[in-house]
Amino acid sequence: MRIFDTREIKEFLRDASIYIIGILIILIILVFIVSFQPIAGNSMVPTLEEGNVVLVSKLSYLFKDIERNEIVTLKVNGKSYVKRVIGLPGEEIKYLKNILYIDDVPFNETFLGENIKTSGFTMDDICKENECPDGKIPEDKYLVLGDNRPESEDSRTPSFGLVKKSDIKGFFRIWPLNKIGKIL
Repeated sequence: MRIFDTREIKEFLRDASIYIIGILIILIILVFIVSFQPIAGNSMVPTLEEGNVVLVSKLSYLFKDIERNEIVTLKVNGKSYVKRVIGLPGEEIKYLKNILYIDDVPFNETFLGENIKTSGFTMDDICKENECPDGKIPEDKYLVLGDNRPESEDSRTPSFGLVKKSDIKGFFRIWPLNKIGKIL
């Protein structure tokens, strides 16, 4: 008859605990810090195409400010989107005759293709007077647009509107491998 040896159980638990701790760390990272998001749709073509995969950083804007022209991922009405930040808090944004104006100063969007046209709009079209009483983007909100303007659901869409900072996350393209990196 074999005597039960607790040393074997202790050794097994010690070895298994390393794997369990590793799995828990990976799960915490994937739940609270980063996630993977495939690109669906064509609202950011040619910058991002359907099938690209990005690594979303859930904490990046806790440590730095959101800047104009950054491409970000965000949640609006329970859906995930990838868009470009065009308007920052405190700014008046409008498009007239396919030209972006920021506080009445023309701004050149070098990232847009020559064939991309943006339909005209003003801040009155984007947000109601009680939300933007001075005609400017309120504190902690951003105006975002897709690079493929005719095909993009973005801040110009009434159900979408301006986006809260807390709904915006940063990201890094990881697929395809020949285009890996931060997107400008």
